[in-house]
Amino acid sequence: MVSRHSRMLPLGTPAPEFSLPDPAGTLWGLDSFSGSRALLVAFLCNHCPYVKHVLDGFVAFAREYALKGLAIAAINPNDSSAYADDAPEHMARVAAEKGFPFPYLIDATQRTALAYEAICTPDFFLFDGKRRLAYRGRFDASSPGNQTPVSGNELRAAVDALLAGRPIGEQTASIGCSIKWKPGNAPEWA
Repeated sequence: MVSRHSRMLPLGTPAPEFSLPDPAGTLWGLDSFSGSRALLVAFLCNHCPYVKHVLDGFVAFAREYALKGLAIAAINPNDSSAYADDAPEHMARVAAEKGFPFPYLIDATQRTALAYEAICTPDFFLFDGKRRLAYRGRFDASSPGNQTPVSGNELRAAVDALLAGRPIGEQTASIGCSIKWKPGNAPEWA
C-alpha cells in the first residue's frame, strides 16, 4: 500500500467542470447539483484500505448532511483495467451494499482527477454555493491501524462552518492510496 497526501489545491479555486457516468450510464456534472448549498467532490475507489476504513462513516455523514443542503459526487479515478475491483460493476455493487446516497461516478479518462489535482483516495474537495473551493483535507485523523475512531469530525466541522457562513479552520491534507494512473496519465506531481 503506497500512501500519499493530497496536494491542497488553493482555496477559492473554481470547481472544474465534469461530465461523468455512474455505472448505470447516467451522466452527472456540476449542473446536476445546482440548488445545493455546498458540493463535496470525493475521490474514492473500492479497493483502497483507507477508503474501506472510513466508508461506513462517510456514508452516514453523507446521509446526515444531505438534509442540511450538502450534495456529494463520489468519483472513482482508478485504472480499472489494472485494478479490477474498481470496475463499474464492482462500483455498482459497493454502492448498493453500502446504500450510497450520492452518485458514484466513473472517471475512465482520469481527466477529472487531473483537473481537481486529486492524488489519493480518499481525497475531499468542498465547494461553497458558488462552487469555489472552501476545504480540501481529510475526513478525520483516523487511518487503518492507528486506533483513532472514524468520526468525520474534520470534514463535519468544515461543512458546518461553511453552511453557517463562518471561516473554516485548520485544514490537514488527506492521506490515502495513490490514484492508480493509466500509463501516460500520471502527472509529474503524482
